[in-house]
Amino acid sequence: MADLGGIGDKAKDFAGSEKGEKATDAGLDKASDAADSASGGKASDKIDSAEQAADKKIGDQ
Repeated sequence: MADLGGIGDKAKDFAGSEKGEKATDAGLDKASDAADSASGGKASDKIDSAEQAADKKIGDQ
């Protein structure tokens, strides 16, 4: 069985890099756009707040 602990460390290191920051920002943007579309724009403020909170937790910049 693979060392899953090492995978988590690598993911954390990647997310903290400049390239990782760009990738996580793109993923969060895509997810928030999909959620906004699914809600018909009715929850835009809450979705934007959640996206910003997630970016602070995940991202480094």
